[in-house]
Amino acid sequence: MDKLKNDSNSKKENEENVTVMQEVWSWIKTIAIVIFIVVFINKFIIINATIPSGSMENTIMTDSRLIGFRLSYIFSKPNRGDIVIFKFPVDESELYIKRVIGLPGEKITIKKGNIYINDSKKPLKETYLKEKWTYKNDKITFKVPNDSYLMLGDNRNGSSDAREWAEIAFREGKARNEKEAKKFSYVHKDKIIGRAIVKYYKGFENLLNK
Repeated sequence: MDKLKNDSNSKKENEENVTVMQEVWSWIKTIAIVIFIVVFINKFIIINATIPSGSMENTIMTDSRLIGFRLSYIFSKPNRGDIVIFKFPVDESELYIKRVIGLPGEKITIKKGNIYINDSKKPLKETYLKEKWTYKNDKITFKVPNDSYLMLGDNRNGSSDAREWAEIAFREGKARNEKEAKKFSYVHKDKIIGRAIVKYYKGFENLLNK
């Protein structure tokens, strides 16, 4: 009887161990699936970014956190006024966030703190600017390539954007002359990572209509 009892207890313990192992394995699989989904979403669907500078103030404040949508321009093109995240032309290991100002093929003229598109008599209406534009605000002309976009920050007095990138490229040895340097003023469509859609830290705000 003792032996039968011991065999019964041993069988019960084995069954309990199998049940525990099955439960542990189930949790491991669940956690692995969740991690895969999170990584997949972050790599292919959304961009979760923290803004390190004030170049987009007051639209997006320094240290704000936002979510961008990577698939925004799969079946459409960026529009003027969109806030986009892209690879910095001078150093593609860095991501920048700016506003789309110039579209492919356009002539953009900066004159006395105003932007004129294709020699229009009326300046572009820019209600999003932080303050009166005084820095690099006159006698600048861009001819946007047919496959690229012109990006400027909303804080024009404190933004490193298309007005400076050619100078930076030349200074860092990325271009041998002025003609080569000018190419760094523009962002190729393939280098646009996604569109900023919502700010969720330092205030929740929809960025699609900002």
